[in-house]
Amino acid sequence: MFIRTERLFLRPVFPEDWRAVHAAIADERIVRMLACVPWPYGEAEAQRFCAEEDGACRFAITLPGRKGAALIGMIGLRDESEGLELGYWIARPYWGQGFAVEAGQGVLDTARALGRHRILAGHYLDNPASGRVLEKLGFIRTGEIRPTFCQGRGGEMVLARRYALQAAEPTGSDAGVVASA
Repeated sequence: MFIRTERLFLRPVFPEDWRAVHAAIADERIVRMLACVPWPYGEAEAQRFCAEEDGACRFAITLPGRKGAALIGMIGLRDESEGLELGYWIARPYWGQGFAVEAGQGVLDTARALGRHRILAGHYLDNPASGRVLEKLGFIRTGEIRPTFCQGRGGEMVLARRYALQAAEPTGSDAGVVASA
């Protein structure tokens, strides 16, 4: 599946993306905010991630330009025990430019079009920027703060704030995002 937003192109992750993924995420400030990514993050981890088909709906976030479409992050939805969970990361040079919100809106619009209307998310308490992204996407705090596994911090349990989004049924006004299989 492919998703086009105003500035971004979200596409499947391909095995040959491993170098771009490694270059974008091999940054401790990013990895320590992710539950399932080890630190240090080496080439073997990037190769394994790009080759695996784990059933998650995940997208490479790319920024089209004259010299191609640079991979600037990842975003996806994964079925977890409590429901569908949104996860994402953006490479540090692209922080603060609204790319996480834009990619998130594209994925959420597509999820609604596919009949998925309740989506969960969370962030570690020491990552308030991620909380602001979730709130801009319409997520509401559930009131729950719980210890959550963090592979990027050596398996440490880190306090995380939980969010939920009960998206409305799609309407004709959801035409801003184009998704294709």
